[in-house]
Amino acid sequence: MRNSVESLAEIGVSIIERFETTNAARDRALNEGRQITRLSANTIRAIHRAEFESALESLAEARTLLQGLIEHLEDHPNLYWQGYVQDATKEFAEACITMAMVRGDSLPSPSDLGVEDAPYLNGLAEAASELRREVLDNLRAGNSNRASSLLDTMDDVYDLLVSIDFPDGITGGLRRTTDQLRAVLERTRNDLTLTLKQERLQVALQDAVRTFVGENE
Repeated sequence: MRNSVESLAEIGVSIIERFETTNAARDRALNEGRQITRLSANTIRAIHRAEFESALESLAEARTLLQGLIEHLEDHPNLYWQGYVQDATKEFAEACITMAMVRGDSLPSPSDLGVEDAPYLNGLAEAASELRREVLDNLRAGNSNRASSLLDTMDDVYDLLVSIDFPDGITGGLRRTTDQLRAVLERTRNDLTLTLKQERLQVALQDAVRTFVGENE
């Protein structure tokens, strides 16, 4: 009986040690996940302000944190697949993709970023939604051609996402994110269409004024 009690104590000690290791890994994942999310958000804000040097610095810091966290969680796959870790990878993917879209670079793949497919696709959808601000900024600046090009990119992303028809448990709720992008896309399309109509009307009025003035000189 004594041997049973001693072996039980040893089992308990071993379990507690493993729990302590897992808990420490979880605390790190939560902390660094929040940092990655913050740095990714800072990156996107800097992109919209065309402060690309600052954006690249934030993105590099986020990448370093994410790579270190992924390596740290190799022995804790149960933590790696937790929502707070996957959300952080999604935010990082969104920031990287937004940077590429705005600068006209080739889009990074999931393997380029070191993220899983589901957070990548959700990050892609949210990056496309971020382009709405770029479209509106370009419309205000009178750059309708650039705005049209950005809208085309949003369209291309949406066309890809609606072709991915798998359960939410596999895609990480991609259907809902795609629906949100569709709403943003339609609002942006309406804004661009209205602006282009106004530009054409303005050109037509200017031509009419020039014709009228020329005929009466």
